[in-house]
Amino acid sequence: MSESTPSTSPERHRLYWRKNLSCLAILLTIWFVVSYGCGILLVDQLDKIRLPGTGFKLGFWFAQQGSIYVFVVLIWVYVRYMNKLDADFRENGDSGSAND
Repeated sequence: MSESTPSTSPERHRLYWRKNLSCLAILLTIWFVVSYGCGILLVDQLDKIRLPGTGFKLGFWFAQQGSIYVFVVLIWVYVRYMNKLDADFRENGDSGSAND
């Protein structure tokens, strides 16, 4: 083990978690806006729009289905982002900080 490993490992560990938490904050904000905003707060305005071919009101759709679909897409985005982030940190030679 080299002398520089202890000093750089906590720094890289903080950078990894900062990027992880930034991604989480963005994705959770999107989820909040879609589920709470479109499904509850903006439902009256969105109910004026109907989904083509179904006749369902858009506000109802977001409250019942749309927020769930958005949540599944956000999970997919998070998995892709974290796989890339893990690979980047492993590639740079500090595999311990990405897996802690």
